Amino acid sequence: MRRTEQWIPTVSESSSCELGEGPHWDPERAQLLWVDILAGRVHIGEVAGPSVEITRTLDAGRHVGAVVPWVGGGWLAAAAQGFIHIAEGGTVVELAQPETATGDRTRMNDGKCDPQGRFWAGSMAYDESPGAGSLYRVDLDGSVTRVLSDVTISNGLGWSPDGNTMYITDTGRGRIDAYDFDGATGAIGNQRDFLVGLEASGAPDGLTVDADGRIWTAIWGGGAVLRVDPRGRLIGRVDVPVSQPTSCCFGGPDLTTLFITTARAGLSPDDLGVQEQAGMLLQCAPGVKGLPATPFRGELPAG
Repeated sequence: MRRTEQWIPTVSESSSCELGEGPHWDPERAQLLWVDILAGRVHIGEVAGPSVEITRTLDAGRHVGAVVPWVGGGWLAAAAQGFIHIAEGGTVVELAQPETATGDRTRMNDGKCDPQGRFWAGSMAYDESPGAGSLYRVDLDGSVTRVLSDVTISNGLGWSPDGNTMYITDTGRGRIDAYDFDGATGAIGNQRDFLVGLEASGAPDGLTVDADGRIWTAIWGGGAVLRVDPRGRLIGRVDVPVSQPTSCCFGGPDLTTLFITTARAGLSPDDLGVQEQAGMLLQCAPGVKGLPATPFRGELPAG
């Protein structure tokens, strides 16, 4: 595998997260969104020279796994046991809660919009019980569909530039699967192995796809973001100064900055003593361009 040692991340000026996740570049507002899952916070930042300045922090009032802009105003988030809307003024409205049948065992995790503007988000058990999670799709009419069950830790999502392939991560099983994707209906099929067998070097977490169709996946426990070609071959690597990178996205005015979220959760005092940047937002310029993210374009799912 070609190593990319020259792609050295730099720390942005941001507050440290217990469990940073879900970076999303909003091109309409030129803002970077990311969440601190366990603190229930949504950070909104603007690029300020070589770093990102947090301009606003929203309190979701519950654990929040992912957030995306909504074309109707505010943000749609995967939070607690379902979905919420956060208005521009910060008011939180509870929407569909498909995980309530699990009691308090599960929470929503990572999520992202497909090229048509549907919102996909999945769940996991707090104790990471195998198969306790699901993957949901919020369609443009506001309906919520469970697309996959028997998921352990539903995580990174992405689509090929032509929109015909969807990538779905299950961190608990240490794998990324590829599916045929029907943009007209949102249906997936023809599941196949994409990236598996990384147990010795961590597990795939959040991901993004660049304009060349290469997949970038944060490796939880592995201290790196890997670049993978559409055939699942490792072709590049960004080493980061922390052991728990969680996700990544391309952003900035020209979509050439790779933003990487990280976590402090679960690290010992000794670990934190040598990983001073754990929980911080990192960034680097890997020399490629990302794809523009899509906002949620549908009706809000009814509560």
